[in-house]
Amino acid sequence: MTHSFQPIFPPACLGILGGGQLGRFFVQAAQDLGFTVCVLDPDSQSPAGQISHHRIIADYLDEKSLKKMAHLCSAVSTEFENVPALALDFLHQQGVYVAPLSNAVSIAQDRFAEKAFLSKLAAKTGIEPVPYAMITNEHDLSALPMHLFPGILKTARLGYDGKGQFVVASQADLKNAWVSLGNVPCVLEKKMPLALEVSAIVTRGFDDHVAIFPLAENVHKEGILHLSIVPARSLSPEAMVQIEKAAKFIVRELQYVGVLCIEFFILTDGTVVANEIAPRPHNSGHHTLDSCLTSQFEQQVRALARLPLGDTRLTSSVVMLNLLGEVWLRFENSPPWDHILEMPSARLHLYGKHAPKIGRKMGHINFLADSMDLAMQDAQQAMQILGIVAD
Repeated sequence: MTHSFQPIFPPACLGILGGGQLGRFFVQAAQDLGFTVCVLDPDSQSPAGQISHHRIIADYLDEKSLKKMAHLCSAVSTEFENVPALALDFLHQQGVYVAPLSNAVSIAQDRFAEKAFLSKLAAKTGIEPVPYAMITNEHDLSALPMHLFPGILKTARLGYDGKGQFVVASQADLKNAWVSLGNVPCVLEKKMPLALEVSAIVTRGFDDHVAIFPLAENVHKEGILHLSIVPARSLSPEAMVQIEKAAKFIVRELQYVGVLCIEFFILTDGTVVANEIAPRPHNSGHHTLDSCLTSQFEQQVRALARLPLGDTRLTSSVVMLNLLGEVWLRFENSPPWDHILEMPSARLHLYGKHAPKIGRKMGHINFLADSMDLAMQDAQQAMQILGIVAD
């Protein structure tokens, strides 16, 4: 399927597969630029669907619904990597401009393909993936090299936010962990001596123009992102250059159009290793809503509409604090947002989710300040107000 590569102008309709908070921010960014938006998601209460012009409540592989979306939309993207690649292919075959295409998304959907892709590029990027081995059957469990222990066992597909994974201290623990994950194909990754994790959020336009946001330093709690700190505090200039070059190379090698996040580990000896790829905007880029000239979501809209990419300059030091469902469960009525909004640095973003649950991402706060120390002080004060235990 070929497409004219003229820009798409408002009020044309743009589509998004997936109705979570990433889709909600996409809808808001598209509406700010004057586009109409169609959201397809099976959830009748999806955060993105609540605010979209057109809402299709259906399974991602429902052909009747995909045809309706194709009729409405000039272009379609996806807000999370587990949307079936077949849905993207079907829309593309209907004559809709789809970005990113399924071949790029499918690599990030499968850890086997992702690790092989990163390994293949290591000769050019100078950055290897974490040492790993693939497990597809019971025989593989006893054939793994001992140097991979202790390790982290992850399902090859559909894992995120710490789900679908176990830490395994030795080969003796491996079988129980694999059975607990349902005997499905898995990857065992060697547990590395980690100094910090950083994420690179990079955008490629249809014309091969590439723009990258300032690298974020990420802090996790129980496998879920807790804080993103920008600019990254502990990153050497050499590592920063190496990561930025690698991210730009990876997005081009994927022939990827849209916003892509690549997570990297910095080891205690300074070595940089590649962790994983997310073919979409990313939680660690939520700070860009307030801290950059162009947000990652406006960038996603621009790439999808074949418009020039925006300026990614950072305008302020920023700390992004994730708000999980347990914050809501601590308070009888509502968390004390008035106390948060008394803080001049705080920019509160709530996602419109109705049911708070432990570990569920319900919102975030960006703290903007003249220095990283001041931003971090305000983030710590907010954590005290909300009863969030700091690491």
